[in-house]
Amino acid sequence: MADQFPRKQTLNTEAADLSWRSEDQSLVDQNLGKILESASYRLAHADGALLESEEMRGVRMLLEITKPQQILDAEGISSTIIIFGGVNIIERADAEERLAQAEAAVAAAPESRTLQRQLRRSRTQLEFSRYYDAAREFTRLVSQDQQNGHHSHVVVTGGGPGVMEAANRGAFDAGGRSIGLSIKLPGEPEPNPYITPELCFQFNYFALRKFHFVMRSAAAVLFPGGFGTLDELFEVLTLRQTAIKSPMPVILYGKEFWSRLIDFDYLADCGLIRDEHLDLFQFADTPEEAWSWIQAFEAERDQAQEPLAA
Repeated sequence: MADQFPRKQTLNTEAADLSWRSEDQSLVDQNLGKILESASYRLAHADGALLESEEMRGVRMLLEITKPQQILDAEGISSTIIIFGGVNIIERADAEERLAQAEAAVAAAPESRTLQRQLRRSRTQLEFSRYYDAAREFTRLVSQDQQNGHHSHVVVTGGGPGVMEAANRGAFDAGGRSIGLSIKLPGEPEPNPYITPELCFQFNYFALRKFHFVMRSAAAVLFPGGFGTLDELFEVLTLRQTAIKSPMPVILYGKEFWSRLIDFDYLADCGLIRDEHLDLFQFADTPEEAWSWIQAFEAERDQAQEPLAA
């Protein structure tokens, strides 16, 4: 009889222990669920909050270098022709419609200086619509020749509206491929609809977008544009001037516009650039002339690379 009490106490202790374990299991299960859902447990490359953090900026920049690189390599694209130009250059039909609206507005309120200024700008926009047509025709020529096996260049633009849209559209007209290096900007929520879908990229960093513009470029054609176009123009010219970028045609389309906008000769006369730097670019006034500059440059380069006869 003496040993029954300790045995009963032992049984009660075991029962209490089992009860504790039973009650705690639900807490354990809940805790395991929280572990599996925790951001700390998530694989680093699948952690969106981590990748978007300030500390991961370098990783994001590396991704923006690597992703387009891998895709363009997989697509066999090693040579491009850059097209730059203004986002506010539109096709003729749209420019005519805007002009008609501006004329109607001025007719209703002829004393408005704001409307008068808008009318003058609408007339200029209609005049400049010829550059939309020219960009479209130029890239049609390039893409058509590319498909015929005459070269391997693929048109690349910033993926937006205006001249960029016209350039992608020309390649689209010819059934060719074209690249869009898009970046979200005010007034440009989406890329233009003429880019080859698998060759449309979105960037967060301007610098890396520029990197991909230049690294495969065999030529650059710049149509009239604003700050962005001027930024790209001087970027390319600086890379050529310093020989960081190998020789390639840089073509300013619309000699009257560019000669009025920038006095390159004055820069040379002031000793701010050397005379030979004026040879880093050429002017063109037709799509055919621009394309012929590029073809002539490549023919001369290929001839220079031919081995001498024994």
